[in-house]
Amino acid sequence: MQTALILGAGSDLARALARRFATASYRLILAEPDTSLIEDLAKDLEIRSQAPVETVAFDALKPETHQAFYDSLSVKPDVVLCVFGYMGDQLKAETDSAERLRVMNVNYTGAVSILEVIATDFAARKAGTLIGISSCAGDRGRQSNYIYGSAKAGFTAYLSGLRNRLFHHGVHVMTVKPGFMRTAMTEGLDLPEILTAMPDRAAEIIFHAFTRKRNVIYLLWMWKWIMMMVRNVPECVFKRMKM
Repeated sequence: MQTALILGAGSDLARALARRFATASYRLILAEPDTSLIEDLAKDLEIRSQAPVETVAFDALKPETHQAFYDSLSVKPDVVLCVFGYMGDQLKAETDSAERLRVMNVNYTGAVSILEVIATDFAARKAGTLIGISSCAGDRGRQSNYIYGSAKAGFTAYLSGLRNRLFHHGVHVMTVKPGFMRTAMTEGLDLPEILTAMPDRAAEIIFHAFTRKRNVIYLLWMWKWIMMMVRNVPECVFKRMKM
């Protein structure tokens, strides 16, 4: 039985991914700082899938614990999904150093820390898949979320380099760039329906791409072209825009 480790299992997307992998008969390890938030999910998945589901404590903001966390897993995973993230408040982050650091450390430093630990194991085993949830926000910095976007841009670049490194060890790395998604993190935002994915649909797209060993995917096809246009606006024009 293959095992999937989901880092940040409490989010809406992570829960949908857990359900999708459980449907495919994967053993699941659900990781979240507060495991009480995912106990009900674990019990439900175990009943529905008849596959083992385990919950473990993991905190992206404590990189000093990441090696011990991975070493302590009862079963080493075949697939790892790095789903945790923190959008934060851009205006607050401009003046509050704690908010700035949280955005950067959750979205970049914490993710790199744990994935490097896992990458070392996968390279030695010459097998495995790493799936990182990045963001379209990393394709070009915009005034509305450039601190979050810069962290995701760094994460996208990291995943690209990791994919290049691990390819030679038989390990696959997939980058996922969601556009708008209807989740708790975006609750209250006026999102255009046609450009917004629901978590269950997003999980299906990600699982489909995973089975085909895709390298980089945008969750909805139109985001690839939208972000291509955004990236190609000349800087002398782009800096005058409000985005």
